[in-house]
Amino acid sequence: MPGAETNTVAPRLGLAAGLPRCYAGRMVEFSLEPQIGGRIPRQRGGGQRPDFSLEAQAGGRVAGVDEAGRGPLAGPVVAGAVVFPRGVPPALAALLDDSKKLSATRRAAAFAALLASPDAEIGIGAASIAEIAALNILGASLLAMRRAVLRLPVAPALALIDGNRPPRLACPTQCVVGGDGKSLSIAAASILAKVVRDRAMARLAVRYPAYGWDGNAGYPTAAHRAALARLGPTRHHRPGFGPVPFFATRESNPVDAASAGSAG
Repeated sequence: MPGAETNTVAPRLGLAAGLPRCYAGRMVEFSLEPQIGGRIPRQRGGGQRPDFSLEAQAGGRVAGVDEAGRGPLAGPVVAGAVVFPRGVPPALAALLDDSKKLSATRRAAAFAALLASPDAEIGIGAASIAEIAALNILGASLLAMRRAVLRLPVAPALALIDGNRPPRLACPTQCVVGGDGKSLSIAAASILAKVVRDRAMARLAVRYPAYGWDGNAGYPTAAHRAALARLGPTRHHRPGFGPVPFFATRESNPVDAASAGSAG
């Protein structure tokens, strides 16, 4: 049923909470703890960096909330919620930024640091393909955010929401446009959501290699669109998104997709 909870709360390191079962699996199987060798390359680009000023101004227990996956043709939308009840340690703050500005290596490093930090309280939520179809992508994104906040270990006094539309929460909300580049809590949430979703799509790519989800995470790249035209959509594609409806008369399956992927 759209809007229903999908999973029970998972242990802190499981992070499968909120992911529909077909995406969650055992998250440890696709490496929650990334193998990072050598030095992490410095991220290029300057400009504004997120800080803790919005959280400090509000006082109390403030959650940053963000989502990942509104634009893809396939896969769930995933949201993260993060609270730093004692502030952000400088070493951790240095790793955090808008997830879109970070390289995959730096996102993985920040993700691992957030999981390991005793100063970060985290929640993950998601909305499924069926919920995206029933609610539209905005409604599904707000649902995923709500689930992420509900899965925090302690309810926040305020939620800072990236964007201009808040989810329905028990606590007050404050929308922050471009918040993942302004608030450390929102930046942390954006990293959690992005990494968890990307790894869920990489897991699906093992069964459907032709669509390139391990590289494009379900976004409409040329290769992804070409595979849709050749094979049709899978049950993980979003009905009504982009070219998906045009190829809906032919539904792919893992055997077809695996054969096409191995054939090049």
